[in-house]
This record gives sequence, structure tokens and C-alpha cells, in this order.
Amino acid sequence: MHMLHTLSPAPGSRSKRIRRGRGSSAGRGTTAGRGTKGQGSRAGSGRKPGFEGGQTPLMMRQPKLGGFRNPKRIEYEVVNLADIEKLSAGTYSVTDFRSSRMVGNKKPVKLLGRGSVTKKYALTVHAASKSACAAVEKAGGSITIVK
Repeated sequence: MHMLHTLSPAPGSRSKRIRRGRGSSAGRGTTAGRGTKGQGSRAGSGRKPGFEGGQTPLMMRQPKLGGFRNPKRIEYEVVNLADIEKLSAGTYSVTDFRSSRMVGNKKPVKLLGRGSVTKKYALTVHAASKSACAAVEKAGGSITIVK
């Protein structure tokens, strides 16, 4: 069993740091690995982050404006006619949809016309599409819009 004070790295896993610019006898003297003349040879010659050799940098090529986000946009929870068709005929309101977990609790509810309806429903929702209204009324039901 090894004690903590006897632990050491595996042989060959750690190599000594190269000390550049410490005389020519050290093997890394004179130019210290920077080559001769040229852009990177002088002190203080580092290029700024994102520099792409004179090509227009990526950050400058990006679109400048972020578009528009409507602050008054209303996001609805969606109920489709196909979802309602699974229920038995009768009267349903937003609270009924929420208690049956068809929709979440926070957003207003909108009825959309995907699917078809054959039973008679009296529905109370916050909004409904024209096709959904037409389909429910065609089946003999009614839709009430509440704010």
C-alpha cells in the first residue's frame, strides 16, 4: 500500500518545461523559437482575439440587428377538435380542460380545428379559430369566447 507522501507521477508522464531565450548553448537562444523577422518575431506582436489575417472577422460578418419580438404577443395553450371528440357530448369550460390535464394552468386556451367533431358540445374558451367554430356549430354545438 502506498502512503500519500510516497506518491509520484509515472516515469515519463511529466516532461521539464522548455526555458526559451536563455543563451545559445541552451539550444533555444537567439530567436527563441520565433523565427527570423516576420509578424510574430517582435515583442508585443500578439494579434487580438478573433483576428483572421485581414479577412473580415466572424463577429463583424454576423447580422447586426436582432429582429423584433412583439411584447404584446399572446401565447395560447392549444386544444384541437380531435382532443374534444374523445370527450362525451356536453358543456366544457377552460377549468374543465385544466382539471382533466388537457392544457396547463398558466396560458389562455385556444380551440383549433385539427380533427373533426360529431357530438354536440357547448365550449367556453379564450379564443377559437374560424374552422374550429364552423365545425362545432355544424355539429350542433356552440362556442363562447371569454377574456
